[in-house]
Amino acid sequence: MSPATASTRDERRRLDRDIVALALPALGALIAEPAFLLVDTALVGHLGAAQLAGVGIGATVLQTAVGLLIFLAYGTTPAVARRLGAGDRPGAIRAGIDGIWLAIVAGAVLLLTVPLAHPLVALFGAAPDVTGHAATYLGISILGLPAMLVVLAATGLLRGLQDTRTPLVVAGAGFTANAALNVLLIYGLDLGVAGSAIGTVIAQWGMAAFFLWFAVREARRERVSLRPSLAAVGRVAGVGVWLLLRTLSLRVALIATTAVATRLGTDVLAATQVAFALFSTLAFALDALAIAGQAMLGKALGSGDAALARRITRRLVRWGLVSGCVLGGAMLALAWVVGGVFTSDPTVIGILPWALVPLALAQPLAGFVFVLDGVLIGAGDARYLAWTGIVNLGAYLPLLLLALLPAVPHGSAALAVVWLAFSIGYLGARALTLGLRARSDAWMVLGATR
Repeated sequence: MSPATASTRDERRRLDRDIVALALPALGALIAEPAFLLVDTALVGHLGAAQLAGVGIGATVLQTAVGLLIFLAYGTTPAVARRLGAGDRPGAIRAGIDGIWLAIVAGAVLLLTVPLAHPLVALFGAAPDVTGHAATYLGISILGLPAMLVVLAATGLLRGLQDTRTPLVVAGAGFTANAALNVLLIYGLDLGVAGSAIGTVIAQWGMAAFFLWFAVREARRERVSLRPSLAAVGRVAGVGVWLLLRTLSLRVALIATTAVATRLGTDVLAATQVAFALFSTLAFALDALAIAGQAMLGKALGSGDAALARRITRRLVRWGLVSGCVLGGAMLALAWVVGGVFTSDPTVIGILPWALVPLALAQPLAGFVFVLDGVLIGAGDARYLAWTGIVNLGAYLPLLLLALLPAVPHGSAALAVVWLAFSIGYLGARALTLGLRARSDAWMVLGATR
């Protein structure tokens, strides 16, 4: 073996170790986040199809609000990592503090939306009992939004510092508390859907309290001021606008999917809720590689090493494809048996595989998409992600609307059309736009800031 070949192999092994060291803890933390929804879905699902469908609508609105502000984590991570790569740890901490202040402000504004809970869920046009459960779930859950946003921003700070272990520990503790509280409140105190929301809100505020303590401690160690800087917070918000637009396109796709499923009946909507809960779990699992990419790419570009950034990207793509194949195989094997975990309704259980099989087959494509999305976020290429998000929607929505054609029977056939459109049309469009960008050098901007 030549020295050059040995050196290349050693570097690949080192990059793989770095990816695993960041991605594995991130995987646990990310799975814990949708696991909150999985617990809610599983516990509420046994109350009835109407309750399950109601939580599905309420969770869609709630996750839209949080998803639109995901830049608090995804924008903070590369900003912190770039400064860390440039050797400026106090500056890295300052960038994280700015992100937390923005989260606090955004969370306070969102608290004002509690009276809008019922009007928002009513827009989906579900049956009255489903709408009532959705309004109850959403109205209470909004009280936890400020905590959720603080957790996002603080997690971005830690990831940028190349620490994904601490968020894992906190997420694990939060998940355990959420599960125990939900069992107690839903069944022990017979609070139903309201108990599910209350338990989750309590767990979220506990997680936020710890992260605030951690951020204050790190700031004091580096002698970084905790006072908000309007100019700095404004810059964070300015960068976040493009990520917000990128995320808005993703949420529009998910909302449109839920809206179409609502028009197809309560059973299709309930099955779609279960499918989305499972998709969220797999998506966050794949996103662990994207999180590693955000941290590693930000640090590499901050240190001015474009060649390293390219090598990291190639290794991450390979990891994404292999992970997608493994996860897709697991979902395919469980597609006909997993429904009973989430609901006792025989109709929902019967049609669920028509959503899960297309979703399972698309997981390798999803692995490619999530990894490259993380790479470009880590590089700060949010403007491109925002504009191509609109292009991706343009490719997806016409395919999704095919499920509403009179020629498509309601039930399993319509459900299959919805998820084929999502798996092939939407994920395929994202793979194309992300792949084309990654092949160029336009996204590689070096230095402590982009």
